[in-house]
Amino acid sequence: MDKIVCIKNITLHAEDETYPNGYIKVMDGKIAEIGSASDLSDHDDHEWMILSPSFHLIPGMIDVHIHGAAGADTMDATAEALQTMANALPKEGTTSFLATTITQSTEAIEQALENAAQFIEEGQSAGEAEVLGIHLEGPFISAKRAGAQPPDHIKNPDLQLFKKWQQLAKGKIKLVTLAPERSGGLALVHYLKETGVTASIGHSDATYQEVEEAIKAGAAHVTHLFNGMRGLHHREPGAAGAALLKDELLVEIIADGIHVIPEMIQLAYKQKTSERLILITDAIRAKCLKNGTYDLGGQEVRVEAGEATLGDGTLAGSMLKMKDAAKNIQSYTNATLSDIIKMTSVNAAKQLNVFDRKGSIAIGKDADFVIVDEAFDVVMTFCRGKLAYERKESYE
Repeated sequence: MDKIVCIKNITLHAEDETYPNGYIKVMDGKIAEIGSASDLSDHDDHEWMILSPSFHLIPGMIDVHIHGAAGADTMDATAEALQTMANALPKEGTTSFLATTITQSTEAIEQALENAAQFIEEGQSAGEAEVLGIHLEGPFISAKRAGAQPPDHIKNPDLQLFKKWQQLAKGKIKLVTLAPERSGGLALVHYLKETGVTASIGHSDATYQEVEEAIKAGAAHVTHLFNGMRGLHHREPGAAGAALLKDELLVEIIADGIHVIPEMIQLAYKQKTSERLILITDAIRAKCLKNGTYDLGGQEVRVEAGEATLGDGTLAGSMLKMKDAAKNIQSYTNATLSDIIKMTSVNAAKQLNVFDRKGSIAIGKDADFVIVDEAFDVVMTFCRGKLAYERKESYE
């Protein structure tokens, strides 16, 4: 049995209630008890970690769209790369994520898929961020909306190829970004829906009507809203307009203030609300590293002043951390902490069908949680019951 973790004297944001002076007990990687510290027995002889009610305990954040961090990338196709990401991400409050691929050669994608599947099944431990599955971003996208996806390897949606890839991935592909307007797109969307994989509209030149057709086929998600898609126009709402209007679609957004300016984030928040927004980083290997030149999908990316671009100036992923995405959207929209929890944890867990064990603080769920201070800086992160990150300072 693992050591029992007991924390008290914190503001605890449970699934159904907030405890201003709360406590949590963790046993065997699961949340065993939560409640108000005033209800604890005087005879409780566990070792308690006593913090401050100015600290907030919230569910661990889930990043459904991240390519890399700390010098590692999913496309490196090594266990070491995924291990590096799993160790680095708790520092920003992320306790689980989807290893995200990029448009590349068939061989490179297949190596990344096989590696991620093996890592998920054999390489994971408590005390580090958990890889929940794979986000296949590309190659089934629109060349017109490629962004930083290498155009030479773009393919039409191919149902048979996807079936082969899902087999290689041992069923671990959980989210697929594709352009549904391309030949074979709707058939693939339909198959994804049938097999429990989330179909996401992204890097797409789809019209409003084509998005409606994709929704009928089963699309339920939009990849990085506004980026890599047909934009909003007053006579053709486009993919962006459909994303804003259609309640069937949950939308990702990169809240770094670079990919989407604050005013457009406000628009998205007012329209979609915290019920249908998912904060992501779309981070690349350069996150956590210095300015310089890095690789993304075989392309040279220049990082300077927190911005990553290709040689032609195209944005190429982000340096964003999940905690900063949360801080940013709060400052842009005045979202409450309850709203932030939905956008960083609840919505992603529900969309990935893991809300039975992730995404909220409830008895019996995985003990994935983050303790943040009043500035929303990370004090501690626990992944499946084990301390994964601790800020080096006194908490009294």
